[in-house]
Amino acid sequence: MPTPQALVERMLDMAKLTPKDIHYDLGSGDGRTVITAAKRGAQAVGVEFNPDMVALSERAAAKEGVSAKAKFINGDIFQTDFSSATVLTLYLLPSLNLKLRPTILKMKPGTRVVSHAFSMDDWQPDQTDNVEGRTAYLWIVPAPVEGTWRWSVAGGGQKEYELVLRQQFQQVEGLVKLDSGKMGQLRNVKLNGDQLSFSIHEVTGTSGTLQRDYTGRVSGNSIQGVFKSGNGAETKWTATRAN
Repeated sequence: MPTPQALVERMLDMAKLTPKDIHYDLGSGDGRTVITAAKRGAQAVGVEFNPDMVALSERAAAKEGVSAKAKFINGDIFQTDFSSATVLTLYLLPSLNLKLRPTILKMKPGTRVVSHAFSMDDWQPDQTDNVEGRTAYLWIVPAPVEGTWRWSVAGGGQKEYELVLRQQFQQVEGLVKLDSGKMGQLRNVKLNGDQLSFSIHEVTGTSGTLQRDYTGRVSGNSIQGVFKSGNGAETKWTATRAN
């Protein structure tokens, strides 16, 4: 069953598809999602097991004048390398989504994944939308951040920080330890692709608190970014994962 064109447009809107993206549609059927992405300027690839549907898609792409941007592979989605995709669209049964999920979670953090009708079980979507009675789900592939992170901050004496994070997909929680042995309060932890943000509240003196708001980009075992103190000044920081 083809995805209604209005939903195709909405799914690509949800993914914020741009001409800079590489788009893969798994189970591309008649090719309409790939052709629509190509019309928006993206390099788009459809993977379809049925050779007749691939031939139909190629004819449609030629008719729409996007053959240079819209390519179709007659193959098995589980045997095809789509790791270069920055946007992935799906209209597959839940069992197939779950089978694909481990591969998707290993894709580059920030990759946008949009599914028509079917979810990813306990991986909750970042966005849900409805068009003409049909549902679409968006996930943003999260960076792996679980573990113990350490960094130091200068100013008023060197301060050492240890951040211990636990992760369930894009949901992250944890605790922070200060070099004084005291526990800080970790608040507002958010992970969006490879972008991590959180706040640390420290007790100062007898009744005061100091809040630092951190943002950073996760790359392997490193986080680099800036933090803001109460006066609004920005300071660079780099954390390293200890385990």
